[in-house]
Formats: sequence, C-alpha cells, structure tokens
Amino acid sequence: MTQPVSLLFGVHAHQPIGNFPEVVKDAHERCYRPFLETLFRYPEFHFAVHFSGWLLDFLLEHYPQDMAMLREMVKRGQVELFGAGDTEPVLAVIPEQDRIGQIKTFSSKLKKNLGQKPQGAWLTERVWEATVVPALADCDIRYVIVDDYHFICAGKDQAELDGYFSTEENRRTLDLFPISEQLRYKLPFSPAHDAIAYLASLADHQQPNRQSAAIYFDDIEKFGIWPETYHWVYTQGWLEQFIQGVLASSRIQVQHFRDYHAHEKTRGIVYLPTTSYMEMSEWALPTIPAHIYADLVQRAKTEGWYERSKSFFRGGIWKNFFSRYPESNWMHKRMLGLSARYAALPAKQRTSAMQQCLYASQANDAYWHGLFGGLYLPHLRRAIYNNLIELEALLDQCQPRPTHYEEDTDLDGINEIYLQNSQLQAVIKLNVFAGLCELDAYALKHNFADTLTRQTEHYHRKIQPELQQKSNHHQSGIASAHDRISFKHVISQTDLQPDTHPQHLFVDYLNGNLLTYQKLPADDDKIVCFQSTHGQILINKQIRLKQNQLIVTYGSDGDMDGKENLQMQTEINLAMPSCDGPGGRYRQQKRNLAGFGLPLEINDLESIMLEDDTLKGSVILHASPAVIFQAHPHFSVSQSEGGFEKIMQAVKITLIWTLVSNQQKICLQFEKRD
Repeated sequence: MTQPVSLLFGVHAHQPIGNFPEVVKDAHERCYRPFLETLFRYPEFHFAVHFSGWLLDFLLEHYPQDMAMLREMVKRGQVELFGAGDTEPVLAVIPEQDRIGQIKTFSSKLKKNLGQKPQGAWLTERVWEATVVPALADCDIRYVIVDDYHFICAGKDQAELDGYFSTEENRRTLDLFPISEQLRYKLPFSPAHDAIAYLASLADHQQPNRQSAAIYFDDIEKFGIWPETYHWVYTQGWLEQFIQGVLASSRIQVQHFRDYHAHEKTRGIVYLPTTSYMEMSEWALPTIPAHIYADLVQRAKTEGWYERSKSFFRGGIWKNFFSRYPESNWMHKRMLGLSARYAALPAKQRTSAMQQCLYASQANDAYWHGLFGGLYLPHLRRAIYNNLIELEALLDQCQPRPTHYEEDTDLDGINEIYLQNSQLQAVIKLNVFAGLCELDAYALKHNFADTLTRQTEHYHRKIQPELQQKSNHHQSGIASAHDRISFKHVISQTDLQPDTHPQHLFVDYLNGNLLTYQKLPADDDKIVCFQSTHGQILINKQIRLKQNQLIVTYGSDGDMDGKENLQMQTEINLAMPSCDGPGGRYRQQKRNLAGFGLPLEINDLESIMLEDDTLKGSVILHASPAVIFQAHPHFSVSQSEGGFEKIMQAVKITLIWTLVSNQQKICLQFEKRD
C-alpha cells in the first residue's frame, strides 16, 4: 500500500499597523472568524497559523471569544503557532539587536495569550538573507518556511523539495521548509476536488525510507478577503469540501510542522541566495528592468522553457525598494538612526514606550510596493512617522540634540540640515531646490512632508484601453489577484505623468521655471540661507523655526528696474492625514471653503487654516504681503489586489506673488486641537 503524503498546512494572517479599524473588522468578519469557525469543527485537521503581533493584539481586544476558540484549538493540539518579529518587520533590514528583541517579544506574547511558545517562524514576505539565521536560532526558533523558488535558485530540483533542509550562519543552525508554489496557486483557487487529487497524487512519488511532505503556508486573506473568495470559500463551501476531502483520503495525512520536524531527518545542507517569492523579485526592480524581466518570463512561459529555466530568472531583492523609492529609503535610514540612539542609551533610561515606538516603526508594509505593500498608502506611512517622531521626542528628553546640525541621513551623497526645537523639526535637503524633505510637529506626531513623488511604475503599461477589455475568464475555479486586471477608479494618461522633481515643501519657481539655489553661510545657526541668481537679480531665501512656526522669507537684491513682471511662486506639498475624505477642510474667518480633495483659488490671501480631524489639529498659513493662493489634491496611481486606484498623497499649495524689492514672508503655524 502506498504511504500517504504528509500535508503540512499553514496560514499567515496580517494587517498593517495603522490600518483603518473598519478594514480590520471587515477582514475578521469575512475571513478570520469564518476560517477559525470552520476549522474548529474539524479537530483532527491539524494546521499552523501565524497572526502578526499588532493584528493579534487587535483581535484579542475586539474579538475575545474568537481568540478563546483559537486558544482552545491550541490546547487540544490542533493548532501549531508560528512566531516572527512582533510588528512584522523584514528581519533582514533591521539591526541585529532589534531582530532578537522583536522575535522574543512576539514569542512571549504567544505563550502568554495563547499558551504555546513557537518552534517555527514566519519570515515576513519570505525575504531570506543568511544574516537572519543567528537571531532566529538565538531566540529558540528551530525552523522557518520559505518558498520552493528559494531552493530552486540554489540549484535544487523540484522533486527534492518534499521535506526540510538545514543551513548555518556564524555557527548557528536553522532548518528550512520549502513552500510549494503549485499549492500556493491551487489553494483555494482551484476546485477542492482538484486540489485534493493533486495532493493525493504526490503519494505516488515517495522516496524510499522517508516521509514526503506537501508544504503549504500562505496568506489567510486568500480565504475570504481577496476578490470573489468569500463566496467561493464559505458560501459555496470550498474550505469545508477541502477539509473533508483531505480527512477522507487514505493518501493524505495532515501533520504539524513540529511533528514532521521531530520525526523526519533533514534532507541535507543548503545555502539559499538572498531572495523572496518570485513576484517580489519583479516588483523590486526599477520600471525598465521590470519590463524586460516580465517580458522574458512571459516569453519563456509561451515558448515552454520557463519551468526548466526558472532558477535563472532573478529580478531584484527586497532592499531594492530603498533604492527605487527615496521616500522608503528616508524612512528606513531615519529608523536606523533612532534605533542606534535607543541602543546607545543606558539601560535604565530605555523605556517600554521607546521600544514599542521603535518596533512599530519597523513594520514592513509602508516600506515597499507591488501588488501588496503599502508605500503608496498615506495612512501606513503616517503610522511609521507617528512612531518615529514620538520615539525621537522621547530620546531627546533623555539626550538632547543640537538645534542645528548637518548629515547625509539617506546616503544619497547630498547632505541635509536639521533645524529643531522642542515643538518642530525641519529637515532641508541641500540639493539645488533647497526644499524641506521632512517637517515634523512633535505635539501632533506628524510629518507634514510625508508625501510621495509620482513615478512611472512597471504595471502602468497595463492601463491601456485594449487591456481594460481583456477577459479574465477561467475554465474553473476563480482568478488569483495576481492574474486580475481591474480598475477601482477612472484613470487617464495625465494621472500617470511622473513628477519632474521631489514633492517637497517650498520648491520655488520664477516665471514658471524651477529655481536652483546655493547655500550661503549665516550669522545665526538657527537660520538657513540660500541664494539663486537670475541675471542681475539675486533671490534670497531664509528658513527658520520659531516655537510652533516655520518661517520662510524671500527677498531680492540687484537692479529691479523694468522687472515688474517677474512672478515668483513657491510650491508647498502638505501631507494632510484626512486627504480627500470628509475630515479635512480649508477654513477662513471661521468659514468652511472646501475639502482638501477639491481645487481652491483665492486672490490676495493673507491667512488660511487647513483643519484636519484625523490629525486632531491644524496648519495655519500666513503670507505677508498677501499672495495668490492655489491648491489642489495631488494623486498617484497604484495597484492593489482590488485593482488600479488613485490615491491622494498631498495638498499641493502654490503661492504666487510679484517679485519686488521688499521681503515676502510665508509662515506655517501648527496647532493641536484641545
């Protein structure tokens, strides 16, 4: 009789820190609760689960009965819990001491709340670098799961990947389970009987004297949240049919990872290259290389030589997101700097609040972008900055910084000047534009320069009329989000135009042409001075802080005769948390003028308030003398599992005045609502 194949079945549940509560509650209703309720009815169906730390905290607080059900499944031996970093960081891009702290924090949370300390760990986005091995091993993690693609890139044959392998780094060992790509695409998208038949067929390929395993570990959100999946998985009964079919099959036995690991020997030593799942290697590439890569993959599939050559299709690595997106790189390097400051504090000065802020700022979602990832989502970037700014304020209380200093934070070869007091921080990029790349209000825990420069993305080429009509019809089952082309908003070619310069604050123009500046020495180190030359006219720009005000002053020197038509303008890209929602508005003399999602123009403006309910505060703009005020929302176009969408990134304010010999003063004042 043929020996049954071991089904090692696991799911990963995650919601980003900073996600909207209503989104998480909807995910629970359409996925987490029905999944757990279904599995609870089948105690003999063993499975593994990983809930990321922030999501687990949310579910424990809001759905204690469902978490009690999960705890009962752990107690009766049905569920194996998997660990990870507590805030779902990509372990490879955070410092070693934070890796260890994150993993231990989450393992303790699982033991305290669900009654089990994990032996295995989920690697965020399956990002593998050998450097993570010591931290995992030092935290008593015995095995992790990565894609079979990782092993194929290391030269392994697909037929070998029916068990676990071992690796080592710096005298620490760790075992690695390869997740089956075929199972990732079959579950739950193909009919249940097809998936079961495929699993049963694996029993025919057993090697002598060893137990073969079919290894599945993927996002639980595929079981209810992805398009069409709730109806398919629960209403039409896919999940129940799958469980019943597996349990009824004499050729399949469900087993925990820990039990398989305990009874089976390693398949041998392996050294994996730095990589993630295959789709990620495309998303991490710049646009033109991504086109070439995707076209090559498609050609290989069309001509039938993809499978035998797949190991040689390697795109970018996860860290490429830092070089692709300056905004991601800036957040990451700011986080590293604050992590170093925290680590350098005497132990007695470190607090749990500091640690929580640091770990929350390391959550992966806002640092990358593909079909998933949240770099394009302002509320997820805002959550990173909320924690970075709060942590910085706490560190400053212990070890104050200079009020003025200069460094190259993001390692791009261009220095930044930091001006800071107890209320505000302005970071000025010393490139030719002399704009602000960060503007923090500590009381509001918000970076008003947190926007995104619009750039061309690889997937923009899909937004063509002929592709919009392309059928997504499948013979059976439902379409995976990776294969769908759909549109949440009407998108024009104008929406896809990339920005010509970074979307900073106080980027200046003269008669419609971008001004370039040189930095000048200043008598007062609390003021940063720049100068631009336009023929015989010198345009001076000064930036300073005064309590809760950022003050930018413009002046001109030289021969102004006959120059009455010189029109000066400055562009201020303000990240307002309410974006184009109902919580943000322009106000003047206690009168609401418009929401942030609408264009607005005012002549002879001296003062206007931008009031934001999400921020629980406001920005008051003062101009002296009066200026022409123009504002409109700045959108980007991105993709998600729900389709292509437009997302408001900032309020783009343009102030216009005639260049004359007297000074033009612009002041931004930040106030927290009582």
